[in-house]
Amino acid sequence: MTDWSGLLVPDVRALEPLDVEATVAEVRGLASHEASAKLDWNENLFGPLPGVLEEAGRSLASSSMYPIAAYGDFCAEVGGHVGVDPSMVAPGHGLQALVGTVASVLLRPGDRVVIPEVSFYLYALASSARGAIVERSPMRGYELDLEALAETARDTGARVAWVCDPNNPTATTLSASEWESFLDALPDGCVAVVDEAYGDFLPPESRLSRAHDVSEGRPVILLRSFSKLYGLAGLRLGYAVADPAVVRCLAVVEEPFNVNCAALAAGGASLRAVEAAAERRREVAEARAYLADGLRDASAEPLPSEVGFVLARVDVDDVALTRALAERGVLVRAGSNVGLPGHVRIAVGPRPVMERAVAAFAEARSSLLG
Repeated sequence: MTDWSGLLVPDVRALEPLDVEATVAEVRGLASHEASAKLDWNENLFGPLPGVLEEAGRSLASSSMYPIAAYGDFCAEVGGHVGVDPSMVAPGHGLQALVGTVASVLLRPGDRVVIPEVSFYLYALASSARGAIVERSPMRGYELDLEALAETARDTGARVAWVCDPNNPTATTLSASEWESFLDALPDGCVAVVDEAYGDFLPPESRLSRAHDVSEGRPVILLRSFSKLYGLAGLRLGYAVADPAVVRCLAVVEEPFNVNCAALAAGGASLRAVEAAAERRREVAEARAYLADGLRDASAEPLPSEVGFVLARVDVDDVALTRALAERGVLVRAGSNVGLPGHVRIAVGPRPVMERAVAAFAEARSSLLG
């Protein structure tokens, strides 16, 4: 028998992957409920925007060919949407894949990265897998403290500072002044990698425009996703906006044409559906308000959110609460799993789903209080 312990990279071997089997078991468990709601992974229960799946379906006629032209078309579409040259766009099969690819082109064993204390788990996992040392910086309550993040980067000589805006799991957003001060304070040789997966939920007029930072040569790499507002999680599509030199390196690490033709077509169609996207933001906002009100009525404390999920402080054990909800066919994320014990994170879905979730939440909480 082969002894794999001596063949696998030690930094990778020591890490714990996502427990896929447990997740699959939870999802299969929903089948036993007449009405269920999967609200633990921040998926878009509203579905893709109108007309997007039809566009993806038409692209399948060319599925016997590599998506060479589709790649160019998609990069041009994104460039026009974001306001950058297509040479600054790198498609990827999901934002999560891009996190790993970016880590591969920036990090060497022994390098340091800085990550806020409460943020998306994958930044630390991907960095550690490349042999980097992860440094944590404190939060300002539920908000990212960019001053502390820059200070930690300076003190540790970090090569990468990971920023999630809006932040997952707290849903907080950054102001323009915070961001500008952070870039000015970032030490030489440190790159800010910004995850904007939830940025599409924000009204366009209030959203920070970081693409111009990339265009102006600032040390910024921008990551975006089609999994959240656009509802294409199953197609696995995202993109990076970066200096052309970075894009070339990303292309070396990623396999050529690593996104399928259906995903590329769906992404382009989503960006063109400007009015439908605005309507989706309105639908999400209305459902989010209903969810927040229902949680308050059930003695929880929902925190402010402009995105597709709500983080709520609860007065019972959050792990026990998520189990009690699962027994009622509703999956939510326990705060203890994301660094926030005493909280739960709940994805926003259509009004009937939110009604189901609110009712189950009240029942589950009551059952724990006896």
